Amino acid sequence: MGACLSSESVEVSDEEKRLHRQAEKSLKEAKAKMAKQVKVLLLGSGDSGKSTVLKQMRLIHRVPFSTQEVESFRQLVFNNLTQGIKYLLDSMEDMGLEVSEENRSYLSLVDDAADLRDGEPFPPAYYEPLKRLWEDPSVQKAWDRGNEAAIPDNLLYYFSDLGRLFEPTYVPSEQDIVRARVRTIGITETVFHLHDHELLMVDVGGQKSERRKWIHCFQDVTSILFLVSLSGYDQCLIEDKDANQMQDAMTIWDSICHSQWFKQTSIILFLNKNDLFEQKVKHSDIKNFFPDFDGEPGDAHAGRDYFKKRFAKLAQKANAREREIYIHVTTATDTVMLKVVMAAVEGKSILSQHEFQSNSIFFRHNSSAKPYYSSNDLILQ
Repeated sequence: MGACLSSESVEVSDEEKRLHRQAEKSLKEAKAKMAKQVKVLLLGSGDSGKSTVLKQMRLIHRVPFSTQEVESFRQLVFNNLTQGIKYLLDSMEDMGLEVSEENRSYLSLVDDAADLRDGEPFPPAYYEPLKRLWEDPSVQKAWDRGNEAAIPDNLLYYFSDLGRLFEPTYVPSEQDIVRARVRTIGITETVFHLHDHELLMVDVGGQKSERRKWIHCFQDVTSILFLVSLSGYDQCLIEDKDANQMQDAMTIWDSICHSQWFKQTSIILFLNKNDLFEQKVKHSDIKNFFPDFDGEPGDAHAGRDYFKKRFAKLAQKANAREREIYIHVTTATDTVMLKVVMAAVEGKSILSQHEFQSNSIFFRHNSSAKPYYSSNDLILQ
């Protein structure tokens, strides 16, 4: 007698079928959304201008700051004034400088400065002390030596317009907001709705203690926007007085270019803070910090070219064949310049001859490539 084995049919309920269809639909929607989303990761060392870029992007694409955000920035401006001058004063001890006798009575007021409450105007009692301390000859000498202590570079902007900031009805301008500084802690995501897709910009802290969080942002990245402070060539890190900002940026850049996560990810490098760089090279020789620099002291053009080539060379060594790297010299506080970001991430021709020829590099790796130099541009392809 033969035996026949058969498996019993598995009954699927209508509810299970409905849940299955719903799951498939959600998966398709998620894939469609991902296909329309451009994810840009903002990376770089601390004080490179990443958060400034993000604020500029909000202004460019008319993503308004809420009333509470504006109020927070107003309070932050006061904090930048008091904490910035305090940091400058504290740095004077290491520089062998002292505040003038007639201004020493103001020091305790700055030391005890409290944060503003919502709606509280800048305390009038702080105006004269801040003004006198900023104008103190020894404080100005310390400011000129700010690279030795990573002094916040927005102090000159705010102290040059102190009277306006202390008006009882003061509301921060767009430029005040762009210049306001606060350390980025954690991860900030901002979505911009463009013509036919979304742009997701992810900003993560640049200080050394924050870099371990970067790995959590690496998935599905379309492009990396990597920022370097050009003016940091002679500056120490905020968190490490013995480390050089530019050398630290090169180390991070090298690791990003060699990362397995980004072998096919386009990278946009901003050599940022060019305005500060052009002023600084007049009195701080690049060769003192980078001995292989062979340009003349004070030659900003030669300095920019030198750092462009240093970063391009590091990218070449990474040997990633399908990667495109774009290098631009920028000033993040310049709104027009920040439109370069959109041209790059949307796949437009960011090397348009009439628009970016004078300050950009395009690099696509090719093992047999030889550098080609045009009159205004360096192209490696």
